[in-house]
Parts: sequence; C-alpha cells; structure tokens
Amino acid sequence: MSFKIFRNFSEVATLAGAHHKDGRRLNHDDLGLIKNAAIIFDSEKILWVGEDKNIPVDFLEKDFIEIDMSGKVCVPEVVDSHTHLVFGGDRAHEYAMRMNGASYEEIAASGGGILNSMQGTQALTRSDLLRLATARAKAIKAYGVGTIEVKSGYGLTFEKEYEISHIIHDLKNVLRPDIQIINTFMAAHAVPKKFSSSYEYMKDVVLPLLDKLGEEKILDCVDIFHEQNYFSDEDVIALFERAQRHNIPLKMHADEFNDNKGAILATKFDALSADHLLATTQDGLWALANSKTVATLLPGTGLFLGKPQANARAMLDAGVKVAIASDFNPGSCHCDNLIMIASIAAPLYKMNQVELWCAITLNAANALGLRSQGAIVEGLKPRFTFFQAPSLDHVTYSWGKNHAIN
Repeated sequence: MSFKIFRNFSEVATLAGAHHKDGRRLNHDDLGLIKNAAIIFDSEKILWVGEDKNIPVDFLEKDFIEIDMSGKVCVPEVVDSHTHLVFGGDRAHEYAMRMNGASYEEIAASGGGILNSMQGTQALTRSDLLRLATARAKAIKAYGVGTIEVKSGYGLTFEKEYEISHIIHDLKNVLRPDIQIINTFMAAHAVPKKFSSSYEYMKDVVLPLLDKLGEEKILDCVDIFHEQNYFSDEDVIALFERAQRHNIPLKMHADEFNDNKGAILATKFDALSADHLLATTQDGLWALANSKTVATLLPGTGLFLGKPQANARAMLDAGVKVAIASDFNPGSCHCDNLIMIASIAAPLYKMNQVELWCAITLNAANALGLRSQGAIVEGLKPRFTFFQAPSLDHVTYSWGKNHAIN
C-alpha cells in the first residue's frame, strides 16, 4: 500500500478535540495544534499525525512519497456550506439602493431581489451558466476552500430549475477531484409573480420537480426559504416529507428577517442545518442545542444588508453546533472569501480561535452530512487546506490577504 508523508509543517491544527466533542463547547486545547508536524495518509484515510520527530519507524521502512512542507500551516479542509453561485446578471444597483435607505423587502417589492436574479438567469444558456459557475467555484477554491455547497434557486420555473440542478451536477463532475461540490435543490427560493400563492408554486413546480430529480438521484440536499411572504410551515413540511421519500437530506433558510420558529421546525425534521438565524430567539436556540442540526451563520449577509448579527455567543454557550458560510450570491452577499468573512465575524461573534476554525471546517462539513472529514485524525478522509504562513495566527490576522496554497 502506497502512502504519502507530509513533513516539517510549521503548524498543523488537527481539531482533534473539537472532533471528539462533536464541535460543541470548545476551548483552546480543542484546536489540537502541533508544531513541527507531519501527516501520513493514503488515498482513503489519514494514517497518522504528530510531531515530525515521532514518525513511527514502521512507516519509514515502507515505500512512500515524502513531501517537505516547511513554512506551511495545515488545517482540515475549509468548507463553504452555503452558496448560491449559479446565477446570471448582477444586483449592484440594489446595493446602492440599500445604502441609500431601501430595505431588502422594499427592494424585492420594487421588482428587485431574487426575482431580479431570476430574469438574469433565465436569459443565459446552460453552457453560459456552467462557465460562470465554474469560474466562481475556482475563485472560491483559490482561498483554500475544498468543498462547496451550491444551491439552485434562480431559475424558478420547472424547466430552468431542472437545468440548474443539472448544471450543478455537471459542475461536480467538471471540478472533481480538486473541488468537492454538494448539489442542493432550492427551487423553493421565492415565488414567481405568475403564481397566486406559495402553495400553488409548490404544487405545480417544486414538488413535481423534486420527484423527477429524486428519481435521477443527482441531489445531495434540499433547501427552502422559510420566511414571511416566501414559504410557510406548510410548504416546508410538504417539501421535507417529499424529500424524505427520496432519502434526500434536509436544509433550511430559517429566521432570517423574523423569528418564524424556523430553527425549531428544522430540528423537528432532523435537518442537517438551519441557516441565517439572525432573528432566532431562546426557544429556537435550545432546540438547536438539543439536536444534531447545525446552526449555519452567514455573517457576510448581515453585514451586506446592514442587519444585526445572529446571537452566536449565546448559541455557542448553549452547546449549539455552529458553522459559518459565505452565502455568496448576487443580492445579499456578493463576497466569495469565506476565510475573510469568518475572520471579520469572529470578534463580532466573540468566538475563540478554535470555534472560528471549527465553524469553517468540522461543523461546516457536518452541515452537509460529511461526517468523515473536518478533522485531521486517524481514520478520517485526507482532506486538507494549506497556507503559506508563519503560523495559523497569521491566516486570520490579515483580513483579505490570501495565504492559501492550491
């Protein structure tokens, strides 16, 4: 059996303690920082990690490939667990409107918002959308992100949403193995104006399309925007029950503008994650803390929209599994740099260092159902992110500077 030895890292953050504690209630020791470190792995799993001087002799007596990693830092692979990167057009004018005082809801009511991106997306061909999505995914990869969740949701017709789900499937094949793509079905993103209600849109488009794609077995997750004037409890239940028939894991946009008890509803269905959570109150927080559902926070969206941030510190203290994702999209967070977003968010959230790194590695992977990655411990998949930096501290210290090695 052939294997590789990466030697002489300046530092490796294993997150072994965080992995042992399921990403909850973390302290500094859970970072698992090893200086002058080495990692031994084959194509399937990590075989050993520790100080370079302590590499077991048994490994050194076998055939292996040795790579010197001097001056480099390693963490578990960084995961962006919430993006909307298949779209056409842009909404730069809406950002200017927002700076001039218009709210998200007011912009949507004037014909902007998701329905604006629907028009831009409808105007492009499948090949155009795939080309743009590929370029965006590669740009995200350049920051050290190795796994990217990609949602549909800007087609909003049966035909275009079907096409976008297949574009994401194509993207998965085009970018493998350099980037791992997770294909999330989110036709329930907004209700097109031709429909009189969310119920009608769900009945005529979303549920029949989910059945068709479910039979084709190309989807990894389903998602829905649970919010006033978007999709109701009844819509969520209908979607989730249909997804469960196809054995497709569940995710949910919850409590972004109002406390709609979305976090509680997500936990009742054992959703992989409830995302946004800007308005979640105490009962939702406790529901998350007593569930397997990851709270995926999107600080870039709050900053982009000028909204208050989620109460991350209360979630962390209660034992909620907290992830951070970019929410890269054309309207409410046109920023693809997850590590910069997380670095800026950490002091706002009052996160310690291991909580920050866990939020974009281990817990972000768990938010996608990827339980076999997210820490550098024996037996997990060898998925890593490397930085050219004197220490891990430097990676989050210089906001916006890209230390990643690809």
